Amino acid sequence: MEAIITSVYEILWGPWMIYGILLVGLLFTILTKGVQVRLLKDMFKQIFSGKESEAGVSSFQALSMALSGRVGTGNIAGTATAIAFGGPGAIFWMWVIAFIGSATAYVESTLAQIYKEKRNGVYRGGPAFYIEKSTGKRWLGMIFAVAAVVAMAFLQPTVQSNAIADSMYTAFGIKHWISGLVVCVILGAIILGGVKRIASVASFIVPFMALGYLLVAAIIIVINIEKVPEVFSLIIRSAFGLDSTFGGMIGAAIAWGVKRGVYASEAGQGTGPHPAAAAEVSHPVKQGLVQTASVYLAVFLVCTATAFMILFSGMYNVQLDDGKGEYLVENAPGVIAGTAYTQAAVDSAFPGAGVGSGFVAIALFFFAFTTTMAYYYIAETNIAYMFEGKRQKVGIRVVQIIIIATTFYGAVRTSDLAWVLGDIGLGLMVWVNIIALLFLVKPSIIALKDYEEQKKQGIDPQFDPVKLGIKNADFWEQRNKERK
Repeated sequence: MEAIITSVYEILWGPWMIYGILLVGLLFTILTKGVQVRLLKDMFKQIFSGKESEAGVSSFQALSMALSGRVGTGNIAGTATAIAFGGPGAIFWMWVIAFIGSATAYVESTLAQIYKEKRNGVYRGGPAFYIEKSTGKRWLGMIFAVAAVVAMAFLQPTVQSNAIADSMYTAFGIKHWISGLVVCVILGAIILGGVKRIASVASFIVPFMALGYLLVAAIIIVINIEKVPEVFSLIIRSAFGLDSTFGGMIGAAIAWGVKRGVYASEAGQGTGPHPAAAAEVSHPVKQGLVQTASVYLAVFLVCTATAFMILFSGMYNVQLDDGKGEYLVENAPGVIAGTAYTQAAVDSAFPGAGVGSGFVAIALFFFAFTTTMAYYYIAETNIAYMFEGKRQKVGIRVVQIIIIATTFYGAVRTSDLAWVLGDIGLGLMVWVNIIALLFLVKPSIIALKDYEEQKKQGIDPQFDPVKLGIKNADFWEQRNKERK
C-alpha cells in the first residue's frame, strides 16, 4: 500500500508539476504586467473596504478565511521540512514561488468572483464554478469538485491534526488521541454553523494568532540582529549552489522550496478562490487583489519568521537525499524534522524558560485548526456545486462527518504518512486548477484593465460583464439589472 501511495505522490509532484507552477506563475505575472507589484497599495487598501452583507462576507472576513487556509502547518512544520531536506536555500525558492504565485492567486480569485453564484442565500464560487461557466462543460467542473472534496475532506485534514497532536505531545505530553478528540469537538461546533460562523471565527482568531507568532519571531530576530546579514547570505548562497556546505543541494533546494511554497501560499491550488467568491464587493478585481495580498502575508511574514527563528538559532538538521538517511548537517541531533525545529529554536532563545515547545504547540494548534476549518468550507462549497436541494443537505452532513473522522485519524497516524497523503490531495487540486487557468485567464485580464481604467477616472469600480464582453457571469448581470 505504501508503495502505491509513494508512486502516486511521485507522479503528482514530479518535475512537470514543480517547474510548471513556476512557469504558469511567471506567465500570469507577464499577462497582468506584474499586478502583484503595480497595485501593491491597492492590495492592502482593499482588505478593509468591502462590507458584509446578508449573502456575502466582508473583504476582511474573506481574507481571514483565506489566511486560515494559507497559514497552517505549511508555515511552521512545512518551512522547517523545507530546510531539513532542501537546506537554507529552499527558503529563497519559497519566496520566489510566493512572489510569482501571487499573480496566479490574483487570476484564480478574480475568476471566482466573476463567475460566483448566489445559492441558498449565500455566495458560492471557486474553480468548479468558473471552469463550468467558462467552458460550458459541467463535467469539467465536476472533476475539480470531486478532487477538492477528496482532498479537503479525506486527505488534507490528516496533515493538520497530525501536526497538532505531535506538537501537543512534545510540549505537554498530551496523548495523540486526546488532542484529536478535542480538535474534533471544537471543529464540529463551528462547521455546523455554516459559512457565517466560519467567517466570524476566522476573522477573530487569524489576526491574533499571526500577530502573536510574529511578535515572538521579532524578539528572536532582535536578539540575534547581528546575524541578519549572515543568514540572508546563507539563504542566497545555498539557493544557487554557491555555499561550501550546501553547494550540491541546488536541485533539492528548488524542489522543496517550490513544493512547500505552494503548500504554504496555496497559490494555484484552487483553495483561495472559494473564500474570495464569498466576499461582497463591487468589482471582482478588488477581492482578487486582497487574495494576492494574503499570499504575501502567509509566506513573506509567517514563513520567513519561522525560517529566521530556525536559522538564527542553528537548531536544524539537513538530510541528504541518498536513500541512506545520512545528514549533511546535524546541528540538532535527535530532533525530528518539522515542528520540533521551531520549538527548539524558541527554546534556545529563551534558555531555561522552557517556553519553546509550549508556545509553538499553541500557535500550531490555532494555525492548523483554522486551516482545517477552511478545508471544510471548501469541501462544503464543492458539495453545493455538485448537488442541489435535499441531496445537497445530505452531502454536506456526510462531509461534516468525514472531515471530523479524518481529522481524528490524522491525529493518531504517523507524521510521514500524513504528509504524503496531504501532498497527494494537494497535487490533485493543483493539476486540475492550473491546467484550467491556462485556458480561462482572459476574463481576469479584461477585468483588471476595466478596474484600472475606472480607478484612473476617480470612480469606485463597478463591474459590468456585458459591457466587457464576458459571458455567463450571471450573478453580476442580475445584480446590475437590480441596481438599474
